[in-house]
Amino acid sequence: MLKSFFQKQPDPKELVRKWQQDLRKEQRGLDRQIRDIQFEEKKVQKAIKDAAKRGDMDSAKYLAKQIVQSRKAITRLYTNKAQMVSLGTSLTEQMAMVKVAGAMGRSTEVMKEVSSMIKIPELQQQMMEMSKEMCKAGLIDEMMNEALDSALDAEDMEEETESEVQKVLAEIAGETMAAMPGANKTKVEAQAEEEVQEEEMAQLRARLDAVKA
Repeated sequence: MLKSFFQKQPDPKELVRKWQQDLRKEQRGLDRQIRDIQFEEKKVQKAIKDAAKRGDMDSAKYLAKQIVQSRKAITRLYTNKAQMVSLGTSLTEQMAMVKVAGAMGRSTEVMKEVSSMIKIPELQQQMMEMSKEMCKAGLIDEMMNEALDSALDAEDMEEETESEVQKVLAEIAGETMAAMPGANKTKVEAQAEEEVQEEEMAQLRARLDAVKA
């Protein structure tokens, strides 16, 4: 007990710097996810155009749904990044307080931001660890078990609407569909091309699912 009593307490300024570094690291991770999804989207766009050219609108529609989901994922990632920036700003304000008062004070703003970010599936583990450190440092109150439990089920997967899918189809393959001539290929040629395209699409779906995961 005496050893723990005389043990040197963490420097508040060092703690704040560590949290800010952790946030910047997570932001870079989000940027990489966004770039990966955008890279895969370009491949899916080409697959949609190819499907439209051969008149395979079922495949084109399925791939358009993938685009809708990918763009929603990107929007969510940008929102997550904005929340991290906001938390970083609040921590900078805490750093100024430490320099003046020599210690951190309870911050309802940081508490609110951390509580919100814990509900984000991609950041859940990191933010739970950071919240424990902040609680120990006296910056925020202990997170209630109920809040943590509810965070585990917070992900809200929105279903893409038909209008969103049609909008993507029009954006990517509108000209192709409008100028599509009548079927000039034989049934055997069309079937052979469709089998090749289906294999390519299966590979694209697997890569896109891996990126979003």
